[in-house]
Amino acid sequence: MSEVTRSAQATGAAAVAQVARARRTLPNGWWGMLLLVAAEGTLFGTLIASYFYLRFQAATWPPAGIAAPDVTLPLVLTAVLVVTAAPMIAAARAARAGRRTAAVWLLVLATLVQGGYLAAQVVLFMSDLSSLDPRDSAYGSVYFALLGAHHAHVAVGIALDLGLIARLAGGLTNYRVIGVTALALYWSFVSAAAIAVVLTQISPAL
Repeated sequence: MSEVTRSAQATGAAAVAQVARARRTLPNGWWGMLLLVAAEGTLFGTLIASYFYLRFQAATWPPAGIAAPDVTLPLVLTAVLVVTAAPMIAAARAARAGRRTAAVWLLVLATLVQGGYLAAQVVLFMSDLSSLDPRDSAYGSVYFALLGAHHAHVAVGIALDLGLIARLAGGLTNYRVIGVTALALYWSFVSAAAIAVVLTQISPAL
């Protein structure tokens, strides 16, 4: 058993796992991600509050001539995205246990599904843009702002996934373990935000 006790010295899988087991507090990287998540949660809260403020001020929502949003496909896609939080959390656990290969494959699996989700959502987004101009109504403006913000967070998460996978290919270190853990927290937030966004999106049809 390695005698490494300082995180900066943990450069192998066994040493990383030992440090992770001995850690008494959550790492700074995790707290940093929590602060980011809190800030982004405020952003989504503001967008959703704006959506419902505008809705309750309008006589009809969506405005006349605009079809109510589809319900089934957005819910199915959101369920698919939410499921990817499971392999992300499993990857974090595998990394803390020193199982680099398992962590990498779990990240790859999650990234592929997340990429498919984003591709499908971009197609839907472009289709909506072809029939609804965000400049024509408050509904269109807040609708696209909310979905655009969510899709941007998914895209950022996928970029972070790819960067971390590339890093893990070079070996497991304490800082990369923290990165996987922080990224799992980020995707848990994105999944929760996706639920709030889709319920807001489809609310006129409910």
